[in-house]
Amino acid sequence: MDLRQLRYFLAVAETGHITRAAERLGLQQPPLSQQIKALEAELGLVLFERHARGVALTEAGRLLQADARGLVEGAAALQQRMALFAAGQRGPLALGFTSSAAAHAFVPRVLSACRRLHPDIALELSECNAAELTEALQAGRLHCGFLRVPVARPEGLDFETLFDEPVLLVLPLDHPLAGAEGEPVPLARLRDERFILVRRPGAPGLYAELLQRCREAGFEPRIAAEVPRMLTNLNLVAAGAGISVVPASMRGVHAHAIAYRELAAGPALHAPMTLVWRRNALPGPTATLLALVRRLAAEPG
Repeated sequence: MDLRQLRYFLAVAETGHITRAAERLGLQQPPLSQQIKALEAELGLVLFERHARGVALTEAGRLLQADARGLVEGAAALQQRMALFAAGQRGPLALGFTSSAAAHAFVPRVLSACRRLHPDIALELSECNAAELTEALQAGRLHCGFLRVPVARPEGLDFETLFDEPVLLVLPLDHPLAGAEGEPVPLARLRDERFILVRRPGAPGLYAELLQRCREAGFEPRIAAEVPRMLTNLNLVAAGAGISVVPASMRGVHAHAIAYRELAAGPALHAPMTLVWRRNALPGPTATLLALVRRLAAEPG
């Protein structure tokens, strides 16, 4: 028994006539009669009483009609839902982001636009650091995400840099360099400072670039702490545990306790905004989000 046979059965039940049902279905009468007989044989039941004016449902036929209608309508609804999913207009979308990515106005703008333009896409949001986000994508728990500098590029994941923004030096408000507002700070003046980094030991990322610039400036930075998230980093800076650098979009966090300063000219430190997604999550809502993100990233401002 399959959906085709059930559709044939329902057409005969609704018209009360094999020939009229065949015309509705675009079939010849003999093949339709054969399908009805095959269904009756498979079920071991007589579904129709034949008479001169057509056919009428037996008690077994009436019982099958109720269930068959639900199955056929359910299959049609399922087919429609899957078509909407394939078109990227419906379905779940698990999206992760790092705290530094979410601090940029672009990410909330994307999420707001997605909810407004694609209300049938069910966004499932989670915050994690770059390594956790990458692992969640690999494990299939996320479809896509926003981060800064990738910590790894595993097979099966695609990465796209959307734009870059400057990096700022962050200092406790009582730090001697905090008062030099408007004056860029040379990296060489940070030789004796204790740095707080947001990364896993030995992992590449935004702070790997900072370490390299320090070495190019002639010193090996002293690491006070490595923490999993950018906001933890800023909390420690505010507490006077050390200094760090953050994307410019985070300026203003803990403004009562942190000074934000530009770094002096030299090889520029930058913080990219990176979109990452699972290749096998396409097509579907992930493809819709990718198109939306690219369109918004290309708009001025």
